[in-house]
Amino acid sequence: MKPFKIRDVLISPPLVLSPMAGVTDVAFRGLLKRCGGVGLTVSEFISVEGLTRNNPKSKRQMRFYDYERPFAVQIFGGQAERMRMAAEMAEEVGADLLDINCGCPAPKVVKHGGGSGLLRDMPRLETILTEIKKAITIPLTIKIRAGYYDNNINAVETAKLAEACGVEHIALHGRTKEQGYKGRANWDLVRQIKEAVRVPVSGSGDVTNVEEALARWRETNCDGILIGRGAMANPWVFRQIEDTLAGRDPFQPTLADKRNLLLEYFELLREDMPELPAIGRMKQLAGQFTRGLVGGSRFRQVLYHSHAVDEILERIEEYFETVAAGRVYVGEGEATADEAAESPALDSCEAATVEV
Repeated sequence: MKPFKIRDVLISPPLVLSPMAGVTDVAFRGLLKRCGGVGLTVSEFISVEGLTRNNPKSKRQMRFYDYERPFAVQIFGGQAERMRMAAEMAEEVGADLLDINCGCPAPKVVKHGGGSGLLRDMPRLETILTEIKKAITIPLTIKIRAGYYDNNINAVETAKLAEACGVEHIALHGRTKEQGYKGRANWDLVRQIKEAVRVPVSGSGDVTNVEEALARWRETNCDGILIGRGAMANPWVFRQIEDTLAGRDPFQPTLADKRNLLLEYFELLREDMPELPAIGRMKQLAGQFTRGLVGGSRFRQVLYHSHAVDEILERIEEYFETVAAGRVYVGEGEATADEAAESPALDSCEAATVEV
């Protein structure tokens, strides 16, 4: 894998943090950029209805750190006029790229013609892309799925249409809308699109480590790799891939690195939002990030039942100090060592995320 350009925007390394609803806000993107190896960050997918009606939440979703660059704003919607207006707003805030979401399978998005709903309406998609292309000067990109229906895989057709409309980068998540997140992503479609168009092509789906990223690249000859949910479990996955590409031993985080990452993320969250949602986002990442760690299940339970900033910070310090000392983590004496060892992961503290 080598760096590639979307017009004059260099993506180096060729690794993209895939947009995830409720996850890839400015704090999470900043954290991942600091961890290293991310060549392109993308906003959460943003409703054009919210943007064009001056919804404060939608406008806040376009904020980004300058050190994130290159940075793409991703929008979704089904009405060409509002998509054009939102695209102009994204350019005005300084985004390097404008990305169109044609992949989200959520019913509330699809029923209004947005997200993967556009994959079953090629004339509407063509109109939207044409209108946006005339309105902005920054590169226009698109993220699609394999198709809407399982029995109508039209990713190559969609990619060709997008290229003809002036789209300058195509990312494919190799599942259909009907498939959702079941089964495995079809990366052979990434190869087929790469062979069918001249613009850069990237692939998405099921990549969680160095070996999977390199295997997908060799199989498809794609330009870039998108990683979403895998980055929640291992925020250093991009850096590890970059290290491998450069011939270095992949970075292996220490226990101290993991502790510091949680604290840094919480600090970024608290800078960006009120205390209550910051605590919720913190629990969400911790639910993924601590899987596989010694005593992680018990730590997730204790963290989930913590409701104040000082309490969260105290629990983090307590957990990592206990593990570093080689002791069994039981949390505030609420469980015996045997109970802690048997405690299941607490799924309720992990917010459902949608990779889009």
